[in-house]
Amino acid sequence: MSRINYKSMILTASQFLLYLLFIPALSSAADTLSVNQSLSGNQTLVSLNGNFEMGFFRPGNSSNFYIGIWFNKTIVTNERVVWVANRDSPVSDSFTSILKIIDGNLVLLNESNSLVWSTYMNSTATAVSATLLDDGNLVLRYGSGSSLSIWQSFDHPTHTFMPGMKLLYNKRTNTSQVLTSWRNAEDPGMGLFSLELDHNNKQFLIKWNRSVVYWTSGSWNDGDKLFRVEPEMRLNYIYNFSYVDNENESYFTYSLYNPSIISRFIIDIPGQVKQLSWLDSTREWNLFWPQPRDLCDVYGGCLIAFKPSSKNDWNLGSFSSGCVRKTEVNCSITIEKPTFLLSYVNKSFLSAFLENEAQQLDESACRCSCLHDCVCNAYTFISSKCQHWNRENLNKISLGFVSNDSYLEKSQFHIKVASKDLPYLTENSCKYNKDVNRGAVVGSIAVVVFVLCVILFMVRRRKTMILVGKTTMEGSLMA
Repeated sequence: MSRINYKSMILTASQFLLYLLFIPALSSAADTLSVNQSLSGNQTLVSLNGNFEMGFFRPGNSSNFYIGIWFNKTIVTNERVVWVANRDSPVSDSFTSILKIIDGNLVLLNESNSLVWSTYMNSTATAVSATLLDDGNLVLRYGSGSSLSIWQSFDHPTHTFMPGMKLLYNKRTNTSQVLTSWRNAEDPGMGLFSLELDHNNKQFLIKWNRSVVYWTSGSWNDGDKLFRVEPEMRLNYIYNFSYVDNENESYFTYSLYNPSIISRFIIDIPGQVKQLSWLDSTREWNLFWPQPRDLCDVYGGCLIAFKPSSKNDWNLGSFSSGCVRKTEVNCSITIEKPTFLLSYVNKSFLSAFLENEAQQLDESACRCSCLHDCVCNAYTFISSKCQHWNRENLNKISLGFVSNDSYLEKSQFHIKVASKDLPYLTENSCKYNKDVNRGAVVGSIAVVVFVLCVILFMVRRRKTMILVGKTTMEGSLMA
């Protein structure tokens, strides 16, 4: 039987403990990540006064992990996350993924040690530390004692506009800082809605798909310190708003009169911008103002004869997948008689998707031709111009934006649906047109008959005159 060398074991244990002493470790209350440290698993950075925390988080019931910054004094929900680094590139395991500084950049490596996210700085300056500040800003610096930052998260916003942050347009580089909504409550990836600054008109724009404007704040009034269509800003007892415009940049920013108040300005999943403040008494967010005020101005919900294309997305607060017909309408299905559903859509949506050239048809002919055209899914008749809309363009517009309500800024939009899905009877779309055509045919026949009768009369009359003349001539000869 072999003898155990206890002295060797003691020496080995001592060496191991000595080794552990030299492994860089994050303090539980650290606000800075140094160049020789890393962050993974449940480790977090906490700002100096404890206002904000940064680390891995998992939204809702998602199995994916993200690096984010959140309010440290509220309940652990998605509603407290203010910034997400790898919003479009999640990792599957937080314990085998690490956040660290490599070659002057803050990077996220996944379980395969592959690069997932980076600050991607090409500067000659080399960062040696990343610090989470008490305003929620993450900054990269030359060193832990340096106040000069070479990169900051405030310059790369996601869906939240924090006090002290600038939402700007850079006139030198012609670039904008844009807020972009989450896809849904379990996916912080870039959604369909964005908020950006229109520096030419000094106003905010909310866009769908970064292309279609569906809301504007109105121009900034420097005297009243508010945007033209934002009367709620007059109730200014919490926020100090300001707009700056110079030769280098234009930007909007705000601060809090009372820095102890927890506040956030977001573009939400359904496409609304909201200003909120946290109430400790109720332990919930207080809505200061939303825009557009009515969510139906963004989404009208599904129309009659339509249903959500994804129930799961709608349950998670994301309506961007739109609606689909309850009953498919195409040429291969002849059982269901198609008809048209009158709806309304924002004019800006129609102008953004130029369809085929307008057809020279009256409204009745426009309607009838779409009804019998397999490719046509909807039609518009605006300013005496007929336009047919195919499935591709209808999907781009998204039926989630079509509503039952009409007002000055909306246009009539006639969508082809199965008649069985409408609770009311609809008039035969081509009835009037057929009557007109039938009348035209009958009228043409009548004209032809009339002309033939005239010709027959003239021929018979000519024959009669010839016979009369011949009889007269014969009588004269006999005499």
